Amino acid sequence: MEDNQAQKQPPLGVLIVDDEINIRKTLSYCLTVEGHLVIAVSNSYDAIEEARSRSFDLAFVDLKLGAENGMDLIPLLQSESPWIKIVVITAHASIESAVEAIKRGATDYIAKPFTPDQVKLLTRRIGEIRNLETEIAVLRADMYRLGPEGRLQSKNSGMQRIIETAKKAASSEAIILLRGESGTGKSAFARAIHHWSPRAGKPMGVIPCPAVPPDLIESELFGHVRGSFTGAVRDSPGRIAACEGGTLFLDEIGDLAPSVQAKLLRFIQDKEYERLGESKVRKANVRIIAATNVDLENRVTEGRFREDLFYRLNVISLSIPPLRNHPEDIPPLAAEFLTHFCRVNHKTLLGFTREAEKTLMKHDWPGNVRELRNTIERAVILGSGERIDTTDLPDTIVPATSTPSIGDRVPLSTIEEMHIRRVMANTSSLQEAADILGIDPATLWRRRKAYGI
Repeated sequence: MEDNQAQKQPPLGVLIVDDEINIRKTLSYCLTVEGHLVIAVSNSYDAIEEARSRSFDLAFVDLKLGAENGMDLIPLLQSESPWIKIVVITAHASIESAVEAIKRGATDYIAKPFTPDQVKLLTRRIGEIRNLETEIAVLRADMYRLGPEGRLQSKNSGMQRIIETAKKAASSEAIILLRGESGTGKSAFARAIHHWSPRAGKPMGVIPCPAVPPDLIESELFGHVRGSFTGAVRDSPGRIAACEGGTLFLDEIGDLAPSVQAKLLRFIQDKEYERLGESKVRKANVRIIAATNVDLENRVTEGRFREDLFYRLNVISLSIPPLRNHPEDIPPLAAEFLTHFCRVNHKTLLGFTREAEKTLMKHDWPGNVRELRNTIERAVILGSGERIDTTDLPDTIVPATSTPSIGDRVPLSTIEEMHIRRVMANTSSLQEAADILGIDPATLWRRRKAYGI
């Protein structure tokens, strides 16, 4: 039973640091048989070089490395991989050295000579700890990312086919490009694909490309070293390193800064990258999912998006239809949002009035599922009756008798929201709308979120 459970655990990246070749061979064989990915070196220098070029979950470190002290290697390895678990191995076991190893940051301690069974049991236990840490990290991220739309379901036959295609693609390692208007649920698809994939037990990171300033996007992706730019007061591993073994979702990749596109292409092709301010080549095992609400082919023609990067991203392309193309999903989505936001806001609402349901069905939802979600959240917070009524819905949803004009006795935010909505409805990209409005894309991104656009 224990062996079957161990087989289900994902393999660990293991670093062995011992100056005795027989120990390196024995440990390597024992761990490789268990399915782990093993690198063995004989000294501290090679250990640091390996830790800088790839990620490890576990390290076995000998206390006596010739003239070197293995104790000194512990903090150095942890500075490269904060999540690494270090097991000290030595032929000179003592209570004092065990206590000192734990103080330095070691997870456990094993004395030579040891048996293969001891190594297997210790490795399995540490594997369980790493799995729990990963699950906690994923759950913490999901608390902020996952909404009630996390479960992909549809009554529309076209959407059902897209969902089935996404499930099939999830089991592969192929890059997936999600296309569709803003708010159609591309982020929900990306999360679902990650959870359907063999990488589900590993972290998923999200980078909203328009929301990150162009001069910081490279650091956000690949990380940086201390002093590489003004404000870099400490080393940062970057999102790619943080998602080792998992998935990185690049939202609205059409707005990715041109200066970063070549480096992203290199990572996609070779799984290699360099931190900002560092020349050391690193490797990472991360799957890329990208999304865009713009026509990338046009961006390529205009010279704003690399053609080679486009073809690397466009391996499996899924076009998510706007909500107006599958209106039969509006009632179940609205009901699911209602249940979620009632629970979040500690409210009890029985549903929607007939007039409210008709209003929701008549609206063309230019903001798609995101607009519907924000509409229901607002109605739950502001509603005071047993059911959501048309009076609880925003003016943009309920047909108004008149449209506010400049100079009317309305808040300035109302005019701003109306203007942003009209500009967004008549432009093809976030950048184009931002240029017309005279603000940067990151500011427009925040305004859209604030107004539920």
